[in-house]
Amino acid sequence: MELKRIDVKGIVQGVGFRPFVYRIARENKLKGHVKNMGNYVEILVQGNSNDISLFLSDLISKKPPLSHLNDIKITNITSKEIYSDFFIKLSEKTENEEEGTIPPDISICDECLYEIMNKNDRREGYAFTACTNCGPRFTVIEKLPYDRENTSMDDFSLCEACKLEYENPKDRRFHAQATCCKNCGPNLFITDKYGKIISKSIYDAVKFLENGKILAIKGIGGTHLVCSSSSDTAVLELRKRLNRPTQAFAIMTKVEYINYFSDTSKVELNTILSPKRPIVALKKNKFYKNYFSAHVSNLDTIGVMLPYSGLHYLLFENTNEISYIMTSANLPGLPMSVDNDQILEKLGDIADYFLLHDRKIINRCDDSVLKEINKKMIFLRRSRGYAPEPVEIINQENIKYNKKNILALGPELNSVACLVKNNKFYLTQYIGNTGKYETFNYLKSAVLNLIKITNTNKIDAIVCDLHPEFNSTHFANELGKKYGCKVVQIQHHESHAYSLIGDSDNFKNNITIAIDGLGYGNDGNIWGGEIFLFKDKNIERIGHLKEHFQPGGDLASKYPLRMLLSILKEFLEVKELLEFISRYGYFSEKELKILIFQLEKGINVSKTTSTGRILDSISALLSVCFEKTYDGEPSIRLEALANSYSGLNAEIENAVKESIEITGNVLNTTKIVQKCYEMLIYHEPVEKIAYFAHIALSDGLSKIAIENAKKYSIEYVGITGGVSYNKIICERIIENIEKESLKPLFHEKIPNGDGGISFGQAVGYLLNLDKYDKI
Repeated sequence: MELKRIDVKGIVQGVGFRPFVYRIARENKLKGHVKNMGNYVEILVQGNSNDISLFLSDLISKKPPLSHLNDIKITNITSKEIYSDFFIKLSEKTENEEEGTIPPDISICDECLYEIMNKNDRREGYAFTACTNCGPRFTVIEKLPYDRENTSMDDFSLCEACKLEYENPKDRRFHAQATCCKNCGPNLFITDKYGKIISKSIYDAVKFLENGKILAIKGIGGTHLVCSSSSDTAVLELRKRLNRPTQAFAIMTKVEYINYFSDTSKVELNTILSPKRPIVALKKNKFYKNYFSAHVSNLDTIGVMLPYSGLHYLLFENTNEISYIMTSANLPGLPMSVDNDQILEKLGDIADYFLLHDRKIINRCDDSVLKEINKKMIFLRRSRGYAPEPVEIINQENIKYNKKNILALGPELNSVACLVKNNKFYLTQYIGNTGKYETFNYLKSAVLNLIKITNTNKIDAIVCDLHPEFNSTHFANELGKKYGCKVVQIQHHESHAYSLIGDSDNFKNNITIAIDGLGYGNDGNIWGGEIFLFKDKNIERIGHLKEHFQPGGDLASKYPLRMLLSILKEFLEVKELLEFISRYGYFSEKELKILIFQLEKGINVSKTTSTGRILDSISALLSVCFEKTYDGEPSIRLEALANSYSGLNAEIENAVKESIEITGNVLNTTKIVQKCYEMLIYHEPVEKIAYFAHIALSDGLSKIAIENAKKYSIEYVGITGGVSYNKIICERIIENIEKESLKPLFHEKIPNGDGGISFGQAVGYLLNLDKYDKI
């Protein structure tokens, strides 16, 4: 008779792992126990050697689908104690710091969905139906271990029927902490904007939506604003109330309707059908306009997600609607509302009715968003379904054998924080614009929560952006004092490059193209079109786009005509410039003269190498967008215009070659804008000009990167940053890299944009421990 202790680390909380261990232990005739120890599971098994071996084999080969086993430690125990049976013991919380965390929320499983739709089942029509294989995890957890009393489900005592399931080892709800039914709650209800309950039937909400009303619907991890996607009146009214004039809305639909309006690829369909249920940016087909209001999306794509909770599926019952607008219920720059009173207060002037419930959302979590680029799915936003699941790095020694706890706080916009323990990188859910006070507080709470649920007792170092005035920089200094640890600042675009290197888990020498809107540079200017050499763990800026003046500083990113004016002034006479810009009717003659005076005298201007600002200026030149109402709008809409062009031809190729001028690894973007201007003057189609601009920028950046790769005998060339979400630019650069028999590096697990900065900050710190440990 042998007795062994087995400690299992990884995603083993909230995935039905203890019930699974109980079942395979009984099947293999073993005695002992299993219990949660905070961030890992302890198993004690007693039996003969062969039965224990079979148990260990089953532990790995039959593990629950949502679990992930990072480490299994087996210890022989010497004891005379004889166990009478196998038990699930009460959880304990160890004081030892161990890695691991709870899994993210996932969609409802087929078995639970069948129960909801089965008129003979006791859970028929019940929106919160869940089991060990599905439902909320991260959004309901208060603290570890993952037991019902540590979740928001603790407010709802199990009824007798649910308790029988919960205690039955053969039931899939055995120790399922989110188990519930309509007899024990949670419960749905509909209110008016004053909080008065007017109905408890979800089907009344469906009728409101069919009648063109706007609803605020509280879901698993946050609140959505919902209306019909086919009604011009409803969509325009939502835009008016949200003060969101142009940004595309995401929609929710059922899978059988997708091919009505989009021709999806296999990789897109697999992603949208996955249990994580993200939003996927899908290309519209020619039938799209038959089903949607023209005001849903002014792009060539639409963000689409499938129902992921019982509540969502019930919204599609008894209706002819094939889709709903389903957009995060927050005012620009602010986090989603999750508390009922707050939802009513914040959204009282936006929603007509409120579909709420009485379960607390502990951790708000926005929808994740992905896009297909180069036949791979890329994160625009990594949140629900993925956070706080860790990303692991194994191919770099400083990281693989890391024993420090590193906290990285990211940038100002599209913020996500990252905690490193050993070689695991735990990213928070999407936070947003931390320049806003409420969102900054959200960052603080998300960081502290991540520290808590990963059982982290100490922080050894904090990493933040180089910008001295970011709220995240101030927060880093505050936490540095709290934990008595060093604070290190890493430049924004270097962090992008480190993020790509860590994401690919490839630490060989490379050249990286980092392109985005803006980041505070090492020289005090605004960067955004950079070429880096990564060699022997060191990173060096070796090239960039030409510097241009931004009149009015940040105002030039909000009003693209300012940027266009700055670049046109480099090759037009003042009289000609005034005459041309006046055609747009956006600035008065007096305003234009002031802007030109600022540029001539260098007053209230900043220098930038931003790729985003070049695209913005061309967007203004072609009358696509004159004012940015959401992040990246001018460039995003320019890409949609360029996508409408038929494609590359000899004329475009020749124009591109003539426009690329590189001096000392600096791409002269003035020549590209000048060519666009000339094409416009000669009445070339605007979609052709937009396409030309994309190819010219891609080829110019590629040329610098490829020439330097050959110069330094490097085989890898990467692309990262927010502009790398541009499908035309990214795929053209990758094509150019591969034509030269070089190997492209591109993101897979981490967002290309600022949502990946904190990950890159942490990677950069760990790569350069020798340097930073001396600080």
